[in-house]
Amino acid sequence: MITRIVRMTFDPDSTESFEKIFAESKEKIRTMEGCEYLSLHVDHHHPNIYYTVSKWQSQAALDTYRQSDFFKNTWARTKVLFSEKPSAYSLDQLTEIP
Repeated sequence: MITRIVRMTFDPDSTESFEKIFAESKEKIRTMEGCEYLSLHVDHHHPNIYYTVSKWQSQAALDTYRQSDFFKNTWARTKVLFSEKPSAYSLDQLTEIP
């Protein structure tokens, strides 16, 4: 299982546009083969910084999603709204404390 965290900083005037894109895309992302979880977060102190957190069954499943036409089209619509370069992290869980 891979946890993917993507940090995105938007122009403050573009956050509404991003939230609309995410609302239109979230169900399709979540139902992609291998996607087990998806959430959207906003920074508590910086309302123009967002994070997506997703969990994927494997690197192959994440790669298939990232190579899909759906991702490419959605990313193209999203990246024009950025005010900074996004950053992404793929994590393997070592421990869970329920």
